[in-house]
Amino acid sequence: MAYGFWAGSPSRMKRILTILACFLFSIIITTAGVLTPLSSEDSKTKGEELKQLQDSLKGMSVWGGAASIFENNFIICLIMFVPVAGPLYGSYVLYNTGLYVAGESNMMNVSGIIVFFLLFILPFTWFEFIAYSTALASSVWLVWRIIQRRGTRELARTGMFIAICAGLLLLGALIEAYLIVSFPAS
Repeated sequence: MAYGFWAGSPSRMKRILTILACFLFSIIITTAGVLTPLSSEDSKTKGEELKQLQDSLKGMSVWGGAASIFENNFIICLIMFVPVAGPLYGSYVLYNTGLYVAGESNMMNVSGIIVFFLLFILPFTWFEFIAYSTALASSVWLVWRIIQRRGTRELARTGMFIAICAGLLLLGALIEAYLIVSFPAS
């Protein structure tokens, strides 16, 4: 029955469902990182690395900070589009993101899960996870279309999705940089 639903669904619906599945996968992988027990030394190291990154962004203008954030996130996202290797790399990055959330949470003596899900109050978190999920889903679709010998046409769609992800990540980077510069944490 499930295959019948999938076979009878329009391509756009299949892509949306694939992106939603990749979004759920991204949340699960990041949550696994958040739930990984860290020693107090590892927590301190990750917390200090995150603070150094935030401090370097505080010294920049909003535009400079946004450019730095965008460059980092867009490179990660582009790699996620690569068939087979992209989802593996993306999983590694998302898991490590969870480790940094865990490290920072331990330093603040707050539950990492609470901190992780509170990040979704901020729009840039949504933009980043949607972009990464879209990249992962596009990678899966590209592999599938290559297997079907329809990869050339899928490459054009992939280009469109890269442009959409770039827009999401740029908007997210602007918001994140503005928040970091305007509301510095002590």
